[in-house]
Amino acid sequence: MYITQVGAECAPVAKVGGLGEAIHGLSRALAEQGHQVEVILPKYDCLRPDLIEGLHRAYEDLQVPFYDQWLACSVESGYVDGIHCFFIDPHSDHGFYQRGRIYGEVDDPGRFAFFCRAVLEFLLKTGKQPDIIHCHDWHTALVPVLRWEVYEALGLKRPRVCHTLHNLSHQGVAGEYPLRAVGLDPARLMTSDRLLDRDRPHAANLLKGALVYADAVTTVSPRHAWEILHTDQGMGLQETLHTHSHKLRGVINGIDEGTWNPRTDPHIVQTYGPEYLPGKACDKRQLRQQLGLEEAAKPIVAIVSRLDRQKGVELMRHTIHYALENSCQTVLLGSASEPWIDELFQEIRRHSDGSADCRLILEYNEALSHQIHAGADIMVIPSVYEPCGLTQMTAMQYGVVPVVRRVGGLADSVFDANYSDQAFEEVNGFLFDDPTPAGLESALRRAIRLWFRYPAYFRQLRLNGMHTDNSWSGPAQAYLDIFEGIRA
Repeated sequence: MYITQVGAECAPVAKVGGLGEAIHGLSRALAEQGHQVEVILPKYDCLRPDLIEGLHRAYEDLQVPFYDQWLACSVESGYVDGIHCFFIDPHSDHGFYQRGRIYGEVDDPGRFAFFCRAVLEFLLKTGKQPDIIHCHDWHTALVPVLRWEVYEALGLKRPRVCHTLHNLSHQGVAGEYPLRAVGLDPARLMTSDRLLDRDRPHAANLLKGALVYADAVTTVSPRHAWEILHTDQGMGLQETLHTHSHKLRGVINGIDEGTWNPRTDPHIVQTYGPEYLPGKACDKRQLRQQLGLEEAAKPIVAIVSRLDRQKGVELMRHTIHYALENSCQTVLLGSASEPWIDELFQEIRRHSDGSADCRLILEYNEALSHQIHAGADIMVIPSVYEPCGLTQMTAMQYGVVPVVRRVGGLADSVFDANYSDQAFEEVNGFLFDDPTPAGLESALRRAIRLWFRYPAYFRQLRLNGMHTDNSWSGPAQAYLDIFEGIRA
């Protein structure tokens, strides 16, 4: 099958978060299964060209309509981890992708609307007819709209479009200008059953357009698919999701086992695996030495996370205090999304300064993230909502027992050691329901108690997690089934 992935990110050359990792991981898994996979991205000035093999100009003069102009673009091509990628580079005074960053510009709706039109123009002009165009999040939401409204008649008849929702809290809500800019008719599309936003009467909701026009819609875990239909996690799109629920399905993400693998990880001092757990004890000692923690018979309770409301920052704070009060050591690694959150954790750091049992590192540090995974015993993920989550999967890969809230992909990948219906060899962590200190304690208390009182059972939970298949092979097959369905 010929599959074109279209997104705003693709790790490692253009990565802000989990979206980039997902596009990279899925594309590589599909290619490894023998399918023809291409990825199309904007050519940002902040790309990592050193990670692109064989980068060259593939198309010289791509003319893309924008308002009453035709903007000239070139398209460059190269390979990222063996994945064939194309990078669209507009040559105009707008400087769409020359901003030093991927997101956060006031004209983001226009920047990405242009990208959607450029992608389809590139496919049309080069004669490419992929079986599937797979789009991701609001940035590419106009691709299915444009394919049906404009490019079907121009000859781009073969592709079917699958759109994946990674995060519904960002929907691309703007005035009608992004539609007009790329040649779409606002009078036709700005209706309640198409792109008109529910809450803002003169605004277009680009993501809503993808729900309406795509042949299939997915989100990143089965539990989250239910949540966006039946709870406020639908972020105002519940009615549209219900109307198109026949084409909605949840497919949990995988992790890149080449990057997250304790057997081969170059960031840790002692590699290990389920067949050789003593190596993890060496990494725990190294982590303590590196961070200045006391060598003691205590579990290390870790938090590795972006520090924002979605991730449950108040419960992270409670985790630190509760773990310290219960004879544990704590390590937190993360950067804050808002000033008040940064101050919250700066205050904890000031109070814990000099402690032999607590360290807060308030920044993003890729190597240290690997080292914490290798040295920690328990990973706490108290998210308010979590469409998929990767931290619980990488934790299990490294023999860290996850303590998570029962939401989204966390509920689909972590099975409670005490209360799960799964077979004994499949339980791998602890879950709680209520987003409260008492709810968190109900799970964290059990994990800590197990570490102290029943070390053999705790070790088995480690091994169960390490044997859990969180690779992309299963999700890739689920997507192939969806692709085959919409092709038929």
